[in-house]
Amino acid sequence: MFNGPEIWIIVIVLLVLFGGSQLPKLARSLGEAQKELKKGMKDGDASTEQATEQT
Repeated sequence: MFNGPEIWIIVIVLLVLFGGSQLPKLARSLGEAQKELKKGMKDGDASTEQATEQT
């Protein structure tokens, strides 16, 4: 998807926009959002299965 030079350009732009101290916080919040999304999708699948079993 992305080659080496493209990744470096993205990293440099992120450093300029957010600064070095903000990047770990940004990455942590993205990771937490991803976990919540997966948890929500898993819970949604379980509730869908329960609803179909009840009918």
